[in-house]
Amino acid sequence: MFYLAAAVSDFYVPASEMPEHKIQSSGGPLQITMKMVPKMLSPLVKDWAPKAFIISFKLETDPSIIIDRARNALEVYRHQVVVANILDSRRSSVVIITKDSETKLLLSEEEVEKGIEIEEKIVDDLQSRHTAFIHDKN
Repeated sequence: MFYLAAAVSDFYVPASEMPEHKIQSSGGPLQITMKMVPKMLSPLVKDWAPKAFIISFKLETDPSIIIDRARNALEVYRHQVVVANILDSRRSSVVIITKDSETKLLLSEEEVEKGIEIEEKIVDDLQSRHTAFIHDKN
């Protein structure tokens, strides 16, 4: 099983383009050009571990596009699961998306009060899906 953490950012400034010292505001407005972070999911699925159970994350700020974006990732990369979440509610609610299903995982107020974190529910869900994946392959 490969459990891919969500990217902190899809963009970066290469080290070779970083200034050596603090950028001075006296130089006027600043314009930054960023590079795209290389996508590792495609070579992981196709080349490095084609028989593995692979989980990715999709974080969005717009609830109206999250499911479509997660489904698109499944189609493009051909892996097994996307954990879809919205920035504002990521600590209490996610949707586990597979090619055949959508499963919403929520924390109740009682669970939040007890200090339970959504990751516990995510891991439990994914563990059972991984077990089923292994049994289906054998």
